[in-house]
Amino acid sequence: MDEELEEAGDQGSPASALSSSPYDDVVRAILGEDARYTRSDVAAATGIELERLTSLWRALGFPSADDDTAMFTDADIAVLELLPHFLAPMGLEEGEELTAARSMGRTFSRLADWEVRLMTRALADVPQDELGGAVTEILPVLQQLQDYVWRRHLARAAGRAVLVREPGEVERGVGFVDMVAFTRTSRELSMGQLAALLERFDSQASALVAACGGQVVKTIGDEILFVADDPHATAEIATTLAQLHVEDPTFPQVRAGITWGPVLPRMGDVFGETVNIASRLTSLARPGTVLANAALAEVIGDRWTVRRIPPESVRGYSRLEAWVVRPMPARRSPD
Repeated sequence: MDEELEEAGDQGSPASALSSSPYDDVVRAILGEDARYTRSDVAAATGIELERLTSLWRALGFPSADDDTAMFTDADIAVLELLPHFLAPMGLEEGEELTAARSMGRTFSRLADWEVRLMTRALADVPQDELGGAVTEILPVLQQLQDYVWRRHLARAAGRAVLVREPGEVERGVGFVDMVAFTRTSRELSMGQLAALLERFDSQASALVAACGGQVVKTIGDEILFVADDPHATAEIATTLAQLHVEDPTFPQVRAGITWGPVLPRMGDVFGETVNIASRLTSLARPGTVLANAALAEVIGDRWTVRRIPPESVRGYSRLEAWVVRPMPARRSPD
């Protein structure tokens, strides 16, 4: 088989020929080698059916390859050969592998976009004919940093999940924090000012969530979704963010909806009615306020001020009950 691949890779295809263009130099520096094989070559080398291979490639977020285009490397083949050995111990069936591939592809696509922006700044003054060499120097440092952060997050996630032996619903605090009047605000700002506002919101919110032991699940435009293992931490995150605008007018005004209840973690996201209600509560909350569901209000009432408000109708719920959550006033010490 190796001889067949050697022959296939020596057919003189445009992708396998050495090129002096800056684009090809950078791609070669990142991949570590030239593309030599077509998808049929990869299927033959790995024993993976061509249809399944194509589906996996698309699920990872990569464009489809023509049958006669050499765009795969030895590294692609080496990794794909491990696929069957990965699926069995992880308990993934073939139908579930596409879900895993999509989640991984989306995550790394966003990470790659951010890393390229950093690299672009670092390489701004590098001549085009030296870009490949410069990327080769930067890449090991970037890879080491990425591996370190991934391992730390993996260790934290594993520690949280070690007691949950069976996949399924878990009790979690869920919070949505939404910037108020974002559409109107975005029209009044320049692109630079808008970028600075979003960065300030994202950085401070993410730092607070992490400090309280929570996890940012995702950002959705002007909104973040977070989860926490502790109901009080859930309230702490939301109420602190809701008050930041009062203390610092440069921080955008926000509103929040928080809940406590069963959620279904799946591929880095969370699902279930607990998540849906948190989203609906956010839409009901006034600027600078936090609304909670009954389950959360009940368990945090000893440390937070909670006040029930009249039920309201929102999409999917004809009478959604809600409680306003505020920090409990500090008690004055006796004179």
